[in-house]
Amino acid sequence: QVQLVESGGGLVQAGGSLRLSCAASGRTFTTYTMGWFRQAPGKEREFVAANGPFGARTYYADAVKGRFTISRDNAKNTLYLQMNSLRPEDTAVYYCAATAEITRTTMQNAYNYWGRGTQVSVSS
Repeated sequence: QVQLVESGGGLVQAGGSLRLSCAASGRTFTTYTMGWFRQAPGKEREFVAANGPFGARTYYADAVKGRFTISRDNAKNTLYLQMNSLRPEDTAVYYCAATAEITRTTMQNAYNYWGRGTQVSVSS
């Protein structure tokens, strides 16, 4: 069982930065693929970024590539999402997720464990 708790969301102006954190319970953090997804009002939840087991590989949605960076601190069992050059269209609830799979890392139905989300709002 893995429990995930996100933090770090808030309100920021366009062009600003935020860093999201996801604290994970359990001893198998390093062996899990960890991902970030987001859901904007009136839209379906979408993939943002993922980090493979042991942080070996990273994946990004085209919409955030070059602006967002996913990383993990295995000693702290914590996943991060550094978000720079934020845009109003980045406004959404951001969710942390975990899976034992090493494939389908961009597919939300591959993820077994989810946090409750943290709100990110970007004003123009």
